[in-house]
Amino acid sequence: MNAPDRFELFLLADGEAKVTMEPDTRQPNAAIFTFNKEDHTLGNLLRATLLQNEHVIFSAYKTPHPLFPKFELRIQTDGETSPKEALLSACQGLIGDLQMLSQKLTREWELNKIARDTS
Repeated sequence: MNAPDRFELFLLADGEAKVTMEPDTRQPNAAIFTFNKEDHTLGNLLRATLLQNEHVIFSAYKTPHPLFPKFELRIQTDGETSPKEALLSACQGLIGDLQMLSQKLTREWELNKIARDTS
């Protein structure tokens, strides 16, 4: 088969960076971030979160090839903040949201478990 081994989809090779940044010279205040060993799940989540930022003008991602777990995220800001700062802010916000979701799911799981045990 042409598909790579499953472990190659998420394990970084020696010397391979998780995220690289390259300035986009076609537009002002723009950059292209390449995420290795990630797919549409993170790409779409970051894109949607970045678009909620008032300083982000444009945010989109693409996967260069469907067999390789990599996506490119393009961010353009209004100059008040840099694309890197916008991405870091989006990541910090997502981490907080996911921690809150984890706590709520754990609480509901425990409450459901207690309800089953008492009946």
